[in-house]
Amino acid sequence: MLSDRMVATGHVLFRWRSYALLVFLPLFVWAVRDGESIEAHWGEALGQTVEALAILMVLSGEALRIATVGFVPAGTSGRNTLVGQVASVLNTGGLYSQTRNPLYLGNCLMYVGAALFTQHLWVVAVLSLSLILYYERIIAAEESFLVGKFGQPYRDWAAETPAFLPRLHGWRAPGMPFSLKTVIRREHASIFGGLAILYLIELGLHNLPAGSDGIAPGWHWLMVLAAVLELLAITAKKRGWLEVAGR
Repeated sequence: MLSDRMVATGHVLFRWRSYALLVFLPLFVWAVRDGESIEAHWGEALGQTVEALAILMVLSGEALRIATVGFVPAGTSGRNTLVGQVASVLNTGGLYSQTRNPLYLGNCLMYVGAALFTQHLWVVAVLSLSLILYYERIIAAEESFLVGKFGQPYRDWAAETPAFLPRLHGWRAPGMPFSLKTVIRREHASIFGGLAILYLIELGLHNLPAGSDGIAPGWHWLMVLAAVLELLAITAKKRGWLEVAGR
């Protein structure tokens, strides 16, 4: 059956979800070689507005991830890629009371924001369509697993909570307080990666096309600061300084 094939494909994509979207890297390189398309065709003001909107989307996506991860207990919202699906509890509070997949929604905002930052709308269209197909299969695989794991409680939650686009009612407070240590431990790579992709796109837009004017120096300093903070986060994580009981 088609649904069974989607679930099987979703399990494979879930296992390698941290790397699968790297296949779009050549697409981004190809786009930035053409320079700032929107600015070239419709003026600097519109180009800067689009760039600001793109950065806002990336920041909003990461903020959504932080607001999710900061409240979740251990055994939910995992990053496992080798052993497949793992869940010890069903998390239905916080942002999970508004959408069943807040982390994936955050990812999509970040990916589409990065695509928009290239100022090539065809990149946005290709990536958006790919994300729909990609996450449709991952979500199908996850839901198949969760139905088998939790049964009727999961079905009841899924019946009232949208799979992706959040509702604006029915808020249930998370069961745990916000943990900054958990956010740093689990999100440092995502935060650094989001900034790094914007930096690389900006670097490419201002260096690869002929006659480029060069990147603003502030980008370099921001990237250096981000790299230092990332190294500190990695060190703290390895030394166990970011461990929190029940997280």
